[in-house]
Amino acid sequence: MEQKNAYFAGGCFWGVEYYFENFKGVQSAISGYMGGHLNNPSYKEVCRGNTGHLEVVKVVYNPLEVSFKELAKLFFETHNPEQTNGQGPDLGPQYLSAIFYNDEEEKKVAQELIATLESKGYKIATKLHSTHNTPFFEAEEYHQDYYFKHNKTPYCHCYTKRF
Repeated sequence: MEQKNAYFAGGCFWGVEYYFENFKGVQSAISGYMGGHLNNPSYKEVCRGNTGHLEVVKVVYNPLEVSFKELAKLFFETHNPEQTNGQGPDLGPQYLSAIFYNDEEEKKVAQELIATLESKGYKIATKLHSTHNTPFFEAEEYHQDYYFKHNKTPYCHCYTKRF
């Protein structure tokens, strides 16, 4: 089975994970951390806001069933890509909006979607970062499938049609 990885940071990883887990073609959504200077950071270290990491979801998907563009559209429609200081009530540098792209094609797709949203009047705060030399560190087990395990739904993420 063919698979690829995509990396999205849209505030608290629980909500991002929630929307990707049951999306067509997605095999798994894993909460973790990217973009910082510390190897294998803990949740407490990231929450202090000085490691440089963002809360990120690694989306493992089948590109024969779903495209990176479809995943990126879902990302932009399930968090507020205009918020500059976090997501909803979760404020801090670890909650910023970002896409970590694997190659120039993914970067181009993300840039085109941002341009489309900006042409509709949105002021997009989402940053684009390369995955080159930027490892993904899986978050602690108690963060995985959080809303499913606790039979809850996201409090700072909701679906908003933008495309």
